[in-house]
Amino acid sequence: MEKKSMSNHLIIVTGHYGSGKTEFAVNLAFRLAREGNEVMLADLDIVNPYFCSRERKDELAQQGIRLIASKGADSDLPAINPEVYALFEPGVCGVMDVGGDAVGAQALGRFSQKIKTIEHELLCIVNFNRPETNTPEKAEAYLREIAYSARLPITGLVNNTHLDHETNEEDLLRGIRLTEELSEKTGIPVRYHAFEKRFSGRLRLPNALCFEMQLYMKKPWEV
Repeated sequence: MEKKSMSNHLIIVTGHYGSGKTEFAVNLAFRLAREGNEVMLADLDIVNPYFCSRERKDELAQQGIRLIASKGADSDLPAINPEVYALFEPGVCGVMDVGGDAVGAQALGRFSQKIKTIEHELLCIVNFNRPETNTPEKAEAYLREIAYSARLPITGLVNNTHLDHETNEEDLLRGIRLTEELSEKTGIPVRYHAFEKRFSGRLRLPNALCFEMQLYMKKPWEV
């Protein structure tokens, strides 16, 4: 497929540990590549080295997606790769996977001035089955913390309420309801409701808000 010619567009993905942000980032990169974009996926998660997009390096390469991994990615203390600046090259559609706490957001803050010069989105993944974000009030406090540390406003919410392989339809419906409530409280629009492909067609949602995912990431004990 011929790659699209487009101006820079960067989608930054962040979220608390266990939110499924890396799963979403990988699926998003694949979706953008299928749409014909020249895609780069930057793994900037220096907080949690165990659930990393670099685990899918070969599959990403097969789809023409360039992966920029943190330097020293095979160690427990990776550092930001300077190749990240390739995300700001003309015509690139970039996805940036960022650590989901204040430390990770500070790493993003290093690029905030550069990011502001191009079209970008900062999406926060929310899993209402995690104790740190299990109410709209807790999630709102978390959003404020991330935005402050990143020095960038959050532009969209991604509901990814799940219990891994034990997720059921009730979890998804609860996540939809609480994410809509969070959106009303904060004024931040809902960008997507994410769910596994096995739930396709079972949720009454506008197509534009649906984000079907294939599960790529493995637990350390599954590798």
